[in-house]
Order: sequence, then structure tokens, then C-alpha cells
Amino acid sequence: MKKINILFFLAITIITTSCKKNEVKQTRLTGGVFGTSYSLIYDSNINYQKQIDHLFDQLNKSMSNYQTNSIISKVNRNEIDSVDTYFKNVYKASQKIYTETKGVFDPTIGTLVNAYGFGSGKKIKHIDSLKRDSLLQFVGLNKTQLINNKITKPKGTFIDFNAIAKGYAVDVIANFLEQQQCNNYVVEIGGEIRVKGRNNKKKSSWKIGIDDPKFDGTESYSKIISLTNCAMATSGTYRKFKVDENGNRYAHIINALTGSPSKTNVLSVSVIAKNCMVADGYATAFQAMGIKKVTEFLKTHPELQVYFIFEDNNKTLKTLNLNGFPE
Repeated sequence: MKKINILFFLAITIITTSCKKNEVKQTRLTGGVFGTSYSLIYDSNINYQKQIDHLFDQLNKSMSNYQTNSIISKVNRNEIDSVDTYFKNVYKASQKIYTETKGVFDPTIGTLVNAYGFGSGKKIKHIDSLKRDSLLQFVGLNKTQLINNKITKPKGTFIDFNAIAKGYAVDVIANFLEQQQCNNYVVEIGGEIRVKGRNNKKKSSWKIGIDDPKFDGTESYSKIISLTNCAMATSGTYRKFKVDENGNRYAHIINALTGSPSKTNVLSVSVIAKNCMVADGYATAFQAMGIKKVTEFLKTHPELQVYFIFEDNNKTLKTLNLNGFPE
């Protein structure tokens, strides 16, 4: 799932090489990965590009549905049942969110994601209720099982971690930076973000802008928040959607319970959590659940902060902060 872009409001975007006394040494690395872009900024004059590229490569080899020889692709083709640590970590997190959202978040929805043309697999031209029901029989994370390093699943089940893997990748890179004693950083991949410490160049917390929903592909940022020692992920329906013959927009978020693309007035939802994998998974689930159900859900999940951008009945943009999401 392609997420909305996050813009860093930073005055300095180059590698600092000055040796002036007391000047902060800050490095920025940017590039492309997972079909999107990434940006890392951390307090150090050491360039970790090679190490970062290696981690990205290992994550792709584990969980990319677009790489035919990845572990997840071989699992989906029923060629292997052994998985690595990356796969296990994401599977276990997915299992927890699947249970807590009562199946709304479900990585086995991959079969339907492909069928509607939003995934890596073959699109089905016409999907009627019979075809949808036939595909739904393979959906359900509870039909799979992971014991030690072995996963079992129905033959027709297709696992897709796209709704949570980018968040996990952010955590992997952030954890690497912490192992290198980088105590001030921001890691962003395709709009998923995790920060620690502060922006010492600006002598402030990290400032993050949240995209305004626009269907024409242009970008603007009307909300800027400060983040410290947390992660944020955003799921938006306005950048990746299909239009039917009647002009109706269908979101790329597939409802795992009905098997249909979401029809919702929610344009984007941002979630702040302790780590980015959790924020990413819940952002996807909350997009499908809608505001009313999420509001009720958050009563027992004070650790999650949520920000909705939605259209009211008059197609006017509205926003809603829940659980103390930063103003």
C-alpha cells in the first residue's frame, strides 16, 4: 500500500562536514526502496549507507511480494514453509492486530487485493459476488499457523504484509541507528516515520507535516506537529484508488470481512504509537473500521493516538483528533 508523503521541515538537508567547535554533525541519507522513497537524518558524521542498503535488501528478500524468490513469495506458492526472523516478527504483530480488530486487519487479504488490481498478482476483470465469495474462503489469518520457524496455511491463501512491512522496516533501521549510539534521528519510509530525541540543528523536537488530501496528486501541508521518541504511520485512500464505470471511487483498502474495497468518507488516518510497525498496522485497520468504531476501540487503547481527515455529508473536509493526538 502506497502511503501519503511526509515532509520534513528542516533547514539543513546536506551532510555536515564542518569541524567548527560545538557544531552538530548531522547526516542525511535519501533514496528509493519498496517502490517508494526513504529519508534518514541522524546525529553523526558516519555514513551508514552500505549497512542501510543491506538491511533493505534483507527485508525485501524476506517479505516482498514483488520479488519472485523472496521468502513470502515462495510461501505463497507453497514451495517452502520455513521463514526468517523478519517474517516471524511481522507475522506475530499482524496476529495481535488481527485479533484485537476482530479480523479487520488481515494480511491474508492478499488474494482479493490482487484480484482488484491493487497488489502484485493478477487482476480479475470482473468480480461478482460468487467470485468474491470463492476468494474469501482463503482469507483469514486464523487459518494459518506459525510454530517456531514453520508456517502452515491453506494452499490458496496469499499472505501480503504490505500494510505493515514498511512500518517494520522503519523500526529495523531505527534500531540499527540506536545500536550505533545515534540518539537523535528521524527515519521515514514512504510516509511511515519514527523519531528519537530532537533535531539538534534546529534545537527543537522533530517537526512533521501531514499531507492534505488531494486527488489531483499535488501536495500541501496544513498540519505540522512535533514528535519525540515515537512513531507515526498514515493510511490514505486518495492516492491509490480505482474508478468504476459510474465514476465511483474505490479505495485500495479491502474489507477483509466483506471482501470488497472500502467505500468510506475517511480520506486519511494517522496513528502515533511506540513503534512504527504497530502504527502502520492500526492505520490500515482504522481506515477500514471508520471513525465510530475506532472511537470506541480507542477507549481500551490509550497508547494509540489518532488523527482523521474525512469528508462530511456536504463533501467538506473535516478533522478529528483522538486520544490526545498533537494539535
